[in-house]
Amino acid sequence: MMQISDSHNQKNSLFNAMNRFISAVNNMDQTVMVPSLLRDVPLENEKSISPIRSAGTGSATYLCSGDMYSNYVVLKSIRNDIEWGVLQMDERRKEKVGIAGLDLSRIETDGEDEDLEKLFHFHLNGLHTVLSKLTRKANTLTNRYKQEIGIGAWGH
Repeated sequence: MMQISDSHNQKNSLFNAMNRFISAVNNMDQTVMVPSLLRDVPLENEKSISPIRSAGTGSATYLCSGDMYSNYVVLKSIRNDIEWGVLQMDERRKEKVGIAGLDLSRIETDGEDEDLEKLFHFHLNGLHTVLSKLTRKANTLTNRYKQEIGIGAWGH
């Protein structure tokens, strides 16, 4: 009985969600031989694209609502950030902007009595949800690419 609940919990772990996302993006990367063919091809019907709302500001962000090429680039960039870490991401930002970025290690929390466990679970849940959506987006892009180049039935 314990193994059943353990395997269910492992299936829903953040580590497995990240692995599913990385695998989906690696599959997309191996399938898409000519990324330039993705330009100006919509990923989905405009009706089915929904905004991602920011919890803090309430503003809508359309991160992956462009053409298939922009989605391809964003998904690969997120995969690289997961695989190589935040340090590399911060260094890339500094190179792009040309100025020293914000040093996150120096930020001190004002509220020492925050419920860190609650905050952790909130962000963990959000990260898991975003990774699941990004994984579906990578799989959708891979399948659409196959349809566009005429190999939609391959590998099924």
